[in-house]
Amino acid sequence: MHAELIVDARNATGESPVWSVAEQALYWVDIPAQHLHRWRASDGQTQSWQAPEMLACIGRYADGSWIAGMQSGLFRLTAQIDSRLASEKLAGVSHAHSAMRFNDGRCDRQGRFWAGTMLLDMAAGSPVGALYRYSAGQREPLTAQLSDFIVPNGLGFSPDGRTMYLSDSHPNVQKIWAFDYDTDSGTPHNRRVFVDMNQHPGRPDGAAVDADGCYWICGNDAGLVHRFTPEGKLDRSLAVPVKKPAMCAFGGAGLDTLFVTSIRPGGDLSDQPLAGGVFALQPGVKGLEEPLFAS
Repeated sequence: MHAELIVDARNATGESPVWSVAEQALYWVDIPAQHLHRWRASDGQTQSWQAPEMLACIGRYADGSWIAGMQSGLFRLTAQIDSRLASEKLAGVSHAHSAMRFNDGRCDRQGRFWAGTMLLDMAAGSPVGALYRYSAGQREPLTAQLSDFIVPNGLGFSPDGRTMYLSDSHPNVQKIWAFDYDTDSGTPHNRRVFVDMNQHPGRPDGAAVDADGCYWICGNDAGLVHRFTPEGKLDRSLAVPVKKPAMCAFGGAGLDTLFVTSIRPGGDLSDQPLAGGVFALQPGVKGLEEPLFAS
């Protein structure tokens, strides 16, 4: 299956793609560049906005603003005409170390925002990352709901919202877990191994869940996006022309396009000149509209 390059973005760390049904546009971030990007399907035009901190994960408000996990906490971001993002701090976080930031995150089916944190020095392998939940009007600071992760990633929710998925993409871990999820209280429990990615190519990075309840996970370092059934069985693997796909999201007019962001590492890129680009695949299945943040 051919992966179409839609934006030669050259993102250092392209992450958190979110499809806007209302705009028929894809939004995503470049974490170290502190940028929010938008690509419009109608004309292929892109636009970018500058955030005040590293911008890692986003969820949409109904009015078009964003809830975002950055470095020092969760913020509400509003695009300005001068290509800046006005920021309002929603909740701070007491990191275990100063050199930490948020990483992967999204809204659950009820509109609560979930996001994980990690140490910037990923090579240190320190399990100081945690997963946080935020609801509108919640008092700060944030309280960790799950902890002891190195690089929490791959957050996703089943179509009925009753299963939560989470991975740790660090080379020392490379596992994906499933949790039973109480949709009333927003509480995960009964943690179990869903997929041991040590048995498959690539480290488990960002994820999406399709309308059939199957879980799509980017195989970082392997240039693949894997689809696992709700039972944890590998169903298929789709290739992208870069080594480090970072996160995927369903979008397009029929929610039947799988968009994939990627990472552009340093060094010789002669074998992957499109690294850091955004790609579109036609996987033959449909996704679900990303929930809005329940404000």
